[in-house]
Amino acid sequence: MSHAYIAGVGNTPFGRLEGFSSIDLMARAASAALTAAQLSRQEIDGVLCGYATTLPHLMLSTLFCEKFSLRPNYCHGMQVGGATGAAMLMLARELVVSGRCRHVLVVAGENRLTGQTRDSSIQTLAQVGDADFEVPNGASVPAYYGLMASRYLHETGVTSEDLAEFAVLMRGNAARHPDAHLRDPITVADVLASKTIAAPLRLMDCCPISDGAMALVVSAEPRSGVPVRIAGAGQGHFHQHLTAMVDVLNTGAAHAAKQAFEQANLSAADMDYLGIYDSFTITLVMLLEEIGFAPRAGAVKRLRAGDFSQHGNQPLNTHGGLLSFGHCGVAGGLAHTAEAWRQFNGLAGTRQVKSPKHAFIHADGGVMSSHVSLILAREG
Repeated sequence: MSHAYIAGVGNTPFGRLEGFSSIDLMARAASAALTAAQLSRQEIDGVLCGYATTLPHLMLSTLFCEKFSLRPNYCHGMQVGGATGAAMLMLARELVVSGRCRHVLVVAGENRLTGQTRDSSIQTLAQVGDADFEVPNGASVPAYYGLMASRYLHETGVTSEDLAEFAVLMRGNAARHPDAHLRDPITVADVLASKTIAAPLRLMDCCPISDGAMALVVSAEPRSGVPVRIAGAGQGHFHQHLTAMVDVLNTGAAHAAKQAFEQANLSAADMDYLGIYDSFTITLVMLLEEIGFAPRAGAVKRLRAGDFSQHGNQPLNTHGGLLSFGHCGVAGGLAHTAEAWRQFNGLAGTRQVKSPKHAFIHADGGVMSSHVSLILAREG
């Protein structure tokens, strides 16, 4: 049976990167990924490109290939919100396993912080809302997540203090990553004292808006370093809009994860590294509990026990996640997989965990709308 491996990763720093267009950032990340994979441009026969809100080109994937001097046999863009990065990796795996491609470049990036105004960003992101029932009422993405969080806290007994502890963990992790957007230490008191954005979510419960880019190469064979195979994948799509969400305890995440676990013939207990999407603290807590890495209302208990720390039994988002490494759209979600690859290859520096064998990656788009789970396995 054919397999697909993550052969190399590359990224720009995340944060305020003045003077770089989305294409510039993507090219920098792609160059680094090809170097890591020891591949030339001519060897890339597939390209999957994430969307960019600052460059809404109808053919962004082809535009990138033109600017980066690529002539792939297969190329297109994808768009499922924050789940796009993981969805591209899943498709890259399918292209490689089927024999359609041998080396697929997965790339995304945008100058979301410096390339658009605050009002433009709010207006663009608000469009994930229902055009008839949500957008006309002036809701924003934080407002959608705030409403969902209120219901989840009511259903489970999770508290704002519980959420704050995850923001502190992510910031502590980011402090050890030189490319992270936010690296200054914070406390639970700092999180609770930060201004309310959409109750119960405060400023430090929300990820920052960043500039940056990520690129990964998925290949038919291992390249340099440790072989990291994409062993399982799954998706779940139960709703698009908040007003259509039936149950905050069952958003589609567990459905996606179940497929990935079954395909890899592994379970949640087998995972010794976690890369879980964390656009907001509530996102992270909901996903950990729905997928089964903690019982309902039990995620913070595991955090306090040290299970999710760098030296715990399931280290979580050691790069700092979206909450602190930063969020520049699709590339922000790809960063979770890039960090897992570096952990497998012993390239995480002071963030390095102890010899991971299996990593679980999960991303969601919209308002917990589209879910993609991936399982990475170390070979050899």
